Amino acid sequence: MYEFLQETVEGNMTRAVRSVAPETTVGDLYRLFAMDDYDAYPVVRDDIVVGFVTKLDALKVFAFTPDQVLPHYDDHMGTTVDEIMSCNVAAVEPETRLQRVLQLMIQHRLKSLPVIDKFHHLVGIIARDDIMRRSEERRVGKECL
Repeated sequence: MYEFLQETVEGNMTRAVRSVAPETTVGDLYRLFAMDDYDAYPVVRDDIVVGFVTKLDALKVFAFTPDQVLPHYDDHMGTTVDEIMSCNVAAVEPETRLQRVLQLMIQHRLKSLPVIDKFHHLVGIIARDDIMRRSEERRVGKECL
């Protein structure tokens, strides 16, 4: 029943992945989030994953303290991704088992993880939806036997 957890990321990841550059502005990032309906993007510089930016990261530019003077809205939209991204990226390789992916997602409270090769090049992304879909395929397949 849990055999699917022994499968690897390679057979379950999404290969066509959109990434953003560190120089991308928060305004552009908001437009991408609205267009793609993604929750996060890998941040790539020179073909190497250097960070991960989520919708929550993008909202942080509007987290003011009570004693702050509110800057102009456009000032925040010009903030760049490298100012708000997470640099300590939890990533997996294509050979990683789905069980390990789930452990990382739960431990770090992530909805998706970038998939990188040994050179830290982005080769895909694995999301909770990918794992849930595989679990359901496995369940339905068992019922048909």
